[in-house]
Amino acid sequence: MSFNTVLPMHLTQNSKWAKLKSAFDMDPTECIAMWVADSDYPTAPCVIETLQRAVDHGLFNYGYDKDKYLAAVCWWLKTRHDWEVSPDWILSTQGLGHAIAMCLDVWSEPGEGVAFFTPVYHEFRLKSERAGRRPVELPMALVDGRYELDWDAAEAAITPDTRILLFCSPQNPSGRMWSPEEQRQVAEFAARHDLILVSDEVHCDLIYDGKRHVPMDVAAPYHRDRLVTLFAASKTFNLAGMRVGQVIIRDDTLRAQMGNRLIALNYDPTTMGVWASQAAYSPDGAQWLAAQMAHLTRNREIFDAGINAIPGLHSMRLDATFLPWVDFSGTGMSVEEIERRVQRDARIGVAPGTWFGTGGEMFNRFNLALPTAQIEETVARMQAAFGDLQ
Repeated sequence: MSFNTVLPMHLTQNSKWAKLKSAFDMDPTECIAMWVADSDYPTAPCVIETLQRAVDHGLFNYGYDKDKYLAAVCWWLKTRHDWEVSPDWILSTQGLGHAIAMCLDVWSEPGEGVAFFTPVYHEFRLKSERAGRRPVELPMALVDGRYELDWDAAEAAITPDTRILLFCSPQNPSGRMWSPEEQRQVAEFAARHDLILVSDEVHCDLIYDGKRHVPMDVAAPYHRDRLVTLFAASKTFNLAGMRVGQVIIRDDTLRAQMGNRLIALNYDPTTMGVWASQAAYSPDGAQWLAAQMAHLTRNREIFDAGINAIPGLHSMRLDATFLPWVDFSGTGMSVEEIERRVQRDARIGVAPGTWFGTGGEMFNRFNLALPTAQIEETVARMQAAFGDLQ
């Protein structure tokens, strides 16, 4: 398993590295790129071998074996998450970014509200704005270093013209896993306000410490008439560029609405992406994932120990994801000063907390899915950049 091979990423078309200059005015040959949620090591050998066979064959025609692909998705969800899914419930999109955009297109109109708990994955807001929808922030409460759903704040913020609730489970950027009871509360909130509930569960395979993810469909079965679940191999197996996502809808009416819109727009996943996903959702893929989680666990321990040793900094303990959420509020510094030290002094490209909405202002999101040597280098650079606090 080649998790510690350091590749010359700045020589590739990897956007995390290629866009460092345009996004942050940073030299990719001198910096560590951590701002995009993908990994910097090769994916599972079973995926690479499948794609290599396709390349060697030399034909890239229309079509794919849909039955085998859907069976692989269902096998994976049952095996890993004890979730019985029928192949008939699964629609495929060109990645989960596309899936979110399609949900906005199908179940809301321009000018209407799209709600989400903040701080959260910044594309919830950006995709809403690009589609001409109005973002509705539902601020969470930070209690003893852990986010809690603030129902008083949510009830105060929701508006009558809000149509969709985007929910991140596990949570990005905090790595928080939600209990079944918390998920039921989310579903009840959506029902109370007549919202389509879109549960983005793309990080659900990246779980630490023996915990188990409970899908929203399992946690809140009485609200399936408004539930849409998003799933993909993109984060788990670093396949975002393959452009395949699964939209899982049990309700016949909702599924027909989405399916008809996909047909009308002539959308289908890429054949190579389908093959890659099918190969990933396999016993060989599961074995590789176990090795990846061992690697990420080691990186998490190194990162947390090093960052938490800096006075005023705190890395929120991850239940899931490879995206540490670091609180800088204890430094007493301004957002601008923190940004200068992280980006200019430490030369690390991170996702600023301001991207993630209300509550994220004093945070930065990092990335553990790199070779361990780069995590160690990140810690050393951060300790040097904030050395005056030691």
